[in-house]
Amino acid sequence: MQDFNHKTIVITGGAGFIGSNLAFYFQEFFPKARVIIFDKFRNNQTFASGNPTSLGHFKNLLGFNGEVIVGDINSQEDRKNLEKIDFDIIFHHAAISDTTVMDQELVMQTNHLAFLELLQMCLQKKAVMVYASSAGTYGNTPAPNSVGIGEQPENVYGFSKLMMDMSVRKILQENPKLPIVGLRFFNVYGEREFYKGKTASMILQLGLQALEHQKVRLFEFGEQKRDFVYIKDVIQANVVAACAKKGGIYNVGSGVARSYNDIVECLKKHLGNFEVEYIPNPYSFFQTHTQAHIQDFTFDLGYEPKYSLEDGIESYIPEIKKIFEEKR
Repeated sequence: MQDFNHKTIVITGGAGFIGSNLAFYFQEFFPKARVIIFDKFRNNQTFASGNPTSLGHFKNLLGFNGEVIVGDINSQEDRKNLEKIDFDIIFHHAAISDTTVMDQELVMQTNHLAFLELLQMCLQKKAVMVYASSAGTYGNTPAPNSVGIGEQPENVYGFSKLMMDMSVRKILQENPKLPIVGLRFFNVYGEREFYKGKTASMILQLGLQALEHQKVRLFEFGEQKRDFVYIKDVIQANVVAACAKKGGIYNVGSGVARSYNDIVECLKKHLGNFEVEYIPNPYSFFQTHTQAHIQDFTFDLGYEPKYSLEDGIESYIPEIKKIFEEKR
């Protein structure tokens, strides 16, 4: 692990879920690092789904002592504010991550083209680029999911992330030692995800349902499996990626597929018994099984997830209870 003290670190999307957790990680463990958050923050605008056009929220940054730049990665003027900074590392988490957004032009502009602009900036500065890709690149292809295999996204969000990865692959073919690392996040859950709203993890949503109604609803019959990965393991993944001596694209998950029924059993241990109602699944494209192949990430960079589903939920329970109490 390198010493990030005295490094200048930029986090795009830093007021969002993963970005804000990264900011507090560096603030706690590397207090002499210069940490700069670049985020659009939310306004009154929403997508057709009703979800906000930005997931950045100031409350995710309460207690943050670093610098904050308000900016949109699609704006050339706003990107110039980043260009003025002599940064060492950029963690790129700004994106349209709402998979229900159907505006293909906007998603591709925001997720792919703006990323290419930031990537060129990094290359000119000889800075490290760690960026958020997604398990959405795999679509509904069979698990376990391996980088380079079965990359058939089902929506424009997954396609935009795959285009990011394809662009990086071309660059790394010419110079594999460039420090550009893409991280394909699977189902991330944990603290500071509340302001994702309807796009927050099922772990948070089911926990709040159980507390409020003593009942949760699952698609029949709760045996769909996902690779759920706790936020603290995701932060570890970002940190080890920033230490890479060469570029690459890696899966970030627990490496284990668990069912929604497993989540229910974990929650019952901490919240008491509650009812489960199984309802028909109206979505033909709903994934039945995702699982990250993480051996390459472990071998190349030493990524080792420390939290099982049981451990992650146990760690998360106080936050879930706090959110419920504050909502009442």
